[in-house]
Amino acid sequence: MALFKKRTVGKPGEWYYCLEHKKVEEGPECPALNRFGPYTSREAAQHAMDTARDRNLEWDTDPKWHDEDKGPSSPPGGNPSTSGD
Repeated sequence: MALFKKRTVGKPGEWYYCLEHKKVEEGPECPALNRFGPYTSREAAQHAMDTARDRNLEWDTDPKWHDEDKGPSSPPGGNPSTSGD
């Protein structure tokens, strides 16, 4: 017996926006990596791309972030003050 069952049918009232097919679906029809959601309504799922665009713009213009003022970038997970010797 499998420990985890793949959920093949969504719950009624769960709405998703499929990024691959560019459509709204009730319940998760497509893999999680290809969808946004769940949303509480069909209308909210229909506006998923607008919501994502608005949030990205909000984050990109957040005055608390100053990416351009950080200077040279350091390696991921690295400490810019060490040379690795």
